Amino acid sequence: MDKIWEEMYEAAKAVLGSVTISDYVKAGEVSAAVRSKSGQIYTGVCIDTCSSLGICAERNAIFNMITNGEYEIDRVLCIPPNEGKGAPCGACRELMTQLMPGKYKDIKIMIDYSKGQVMTLGELTPEWWIE
Repeated sequence: MDKIWEEMYEAAKAVLGSVTISDYVKAGEVSAAVRSKSGQIYTGVCIDTCSSLGICAERNAIFNMITNGEYEIDRVLCIPPNEGKGAPCGACRELMTQLMPGKYKDIKIMIDYSKGQVMTLGELTPEWWIE
């Protein structure tokens, strides 16, 4: 596994940690790191609410990237509960696809950090409506 994935994992691990904010909001059970094309790493955590107003960690990290003036994703890594295996949900894939039409298929996604399993968004999302 290359050093970039390790840096991303450490960044995501640094913000991981479940916290109950109120009776209605819980955050941090899942964390993510997104690496932009410039090489900057942005992080985010999931925010779960009782009324579906929450957000996935991946989208939170992408919004952090956008807030900082970057718009192209190179890699995405997520630490799901129990640091298991996982891929971005449909909403996260949709955002990445719309953010980078024509280029989204090259985004690298860490599927299983313990095994070093990486797929591209194109492999996960081969025929999206945007094309």
